[in-house]
Amino acid sequence: MKSVLYTTFSCLFFLLLFGNKIQAQALRGLQSRSSSATSSMSNSGKRDSLIVPKKREKLNINIHYKTLDDVLDQNLDTSINDFTDYIPLPADHVYLGNLGTPAYSLIYQPRKNIGFDAGFHALDIYRFNIDSTRYYNTTTPYTRLRYLIGPNKEQLIGVLLTENFSPNLNIGFHFRKINEPGIFQNQTTDDNSINIFVHYNTKDKRYHAYLSFVSNKLHAGENGGIMADSMLKEDVYNNRKTIPVQLGGSNTGDVGFFSTSIPTQSGITENSWLFRQHYDWGQADTIPITDTSFEYQYHPNFRIEHTLRATHINALFKDKTATQSVSYYMNHYGVDSLGFLGINKLSAVHDWRTFSNDLSVIKFPDKMNQAHFLKLGITYENIKGEFLKNSIKFNNLKGHAEYHNYTKNGKWELNAKGEFVIAGRDFGDYMAYGSLERYLNEKFGRIQLSFMNLNQTPSFSYRFFQSNSFLSTNTDLNKTNITRVQFKADNSHLKYDLKVNYFLLSNYTYFKNFYLSEQEQTAFNLLQIILNKKFEFGHFAWYFNLALQKTTGNNPLELPLAWTRNRLGYEGVLFTNLHLFTGLEIKYHTSYYAPDYSPVLQQFIYQNAAKIQNELPIVDAFIHFRIKSFIAYVRAENLNTLISPNTIEIPHYPYPSFGVRVGLEWSLWK
Repeated sequence: MKSVLYTTFSCLFFLLLFGNKIQAQALRGLQSRSSSATSSMSNSGKRDSLIVPKKREKLNINIHYKTLDDVLDQNLDTSINDFTDYIPLPADHVYLGNLGTPAYSLIYQPRKNIGFDAGFHALDIYRFNIDSTRYYNTTTPYTRLRYLIGPNKEQLIGVLLTENFSPNLNIGFHFRKINEPGIFQNQTTDDNSINIFVHYNTKDKRYHAYLSFVSNKLHAGENGGIMADSMLKEDVYNNRKTIPVQLGGSNTGDVGFFSTSIPTQSGITENSWLFRQHYDWGQADTIPITDTSFEYQYHPNFRIEHTLRATHINALFKDKTATQSVSYYMNHYGVDSLGFLGINKLSAVHDWRTFSNDLSVIKFPDKMNQAHFLKLGITYENIKGEFLKNSIKFNNLKGHAEYHNYTKNGKWELNAKGEFVIAGRDFGDYMAYGSLERYLNEKFGRIQLSFMNLNQTPSFSYRFFQSNSFLSTNTDLNKTNITRVQFKADNSHLKYDLKVNYFLLSNYTYFKNFYLSEQEQTAFNLLQIILNKKFEFGHFAWYFNLALQKTTGNNPLELPLAWTRNRLGYEGVLFTNLHLFTGLEIKYHTSYYAPDYSPVLQQFIYQNAAKIQNELPIVDAFIHFRIKSFIAYVRAENLNTLISPNTIEIPHYPYPSFGVRVGLEWSLWK
């Protein structure tokens, strides 16, 4: 109920804030049409049978954005070739079967931050991340509405509103809701995410302020997987809702779009604030646009930057029907107290509050090139953790430096940065990164060579996890060290980008079972090749994605040797305004020991007993089209299940069978 009131209040607040503007847009359009009609009637003395209104003036619409760490502005992407641009499930991720359930990537990516990390990342792809907040600059109010409906009452709603209320003030609001009852019992998902953002600068452009607020309320039903994979082939279980599951019994709770009760669930609740301000010293300039108009510009050569950040994350697991799953908790977590001493529920709460205060100075050697700078700073962090029976409090002090030079001719880009924990609980953590990029020419594109070395304390959940029925600790973990050397090529002429990564991993940390962590003592290597290429045959296109991964020796990092995604179909423009892409999407990976999933810890865990090997690739048929600012997509997904009915990517968590998704997106501006 609180979630519903919270979401409703937020939506009403911003509808009130932007509603007058939207209404004004509609009224102006109505008044314009009415005035044209009135003028025609007055000229003729009577209403014409055919009124041809005046041609609308051509609008000068300019909408761009940047995140806090972007050096250059970015434009909106209106392409329709990739469905994952509209749904928060990247193509290289596998999940437990429902949109909103825990997921992980088939392509290895290390955690890149140093210092404290709570360790709960299974729902990251559904979160609004405060560091990724887009701060817009628009010449007109911009609204984007998104709606998706899928099989089994799956729904997604997205609303983005942003407007420059003055040339130096932009305010925006982004809301997304995901709700799905699930194909199997006790697999309901209910996600609500909100992002509010403000960007302000003074008229002389010397002072800038950025404010962002993010709220994520992500809840996923936990059923522990089905009792046995063989049940998928039994006629008595043709209705998958009747297949017995490990957790939750037959009590599925109350499922609704605006009110959802999930008896056995995990989830993340997050509220984060970020406020950054900076003041510049430099030189003002006026650039003539016409004989009578000028553009004011300010070119800084020195900047002081201050950033405050506050985050509250609550990771929760609760099972109100735990006594119905005594054998599951005993076999997987060693819990033998359920049903005794009044313990009828199993719960775990990890509540973290972090506060950071950063002060940085930035020097621009060339006042006409803000992509050339030297940055030095220091960050103080205060971290507090609350658990069911314990609490912890500690501090970290970090130093950081960055040198970036993107030459004005656009041919060279040098970036070197480092971060080091100089005091506190995570003393000795560091990150060092350096890259050199060169633009060759239009035919050969860009190439980049980079190096990264991370020395990081393992996430806190590897060291300590507490529930009301068991405690898992591991105080013998050393710092994980990750080295990556990367070659990257990006060629817009030949329409491909290529990454070759070489990793060296020491003290790799993982969960060896449902609740105990472990480290691999022997260092090992990983070679990774990632290729994205577009082939064109007239109006037919083939988007080819390939990842090859190979580790050395015997280690717990299990990855498919090859993963590929192929989108093949007709791509073109019909009837002047109809942009169409229709065809097939095919995804496949080689067999490997896919990680199992621990519901109580919300972690994917190592296992080498069951190898995942699907007989057929996942095949979807699709029609995507765009008419001006309107986008629609219709997808017939999991066609492969019409031949081989059961796809399993994570042990005991089958994928849905054949289903249809339909989605709409509409962009509105003045």
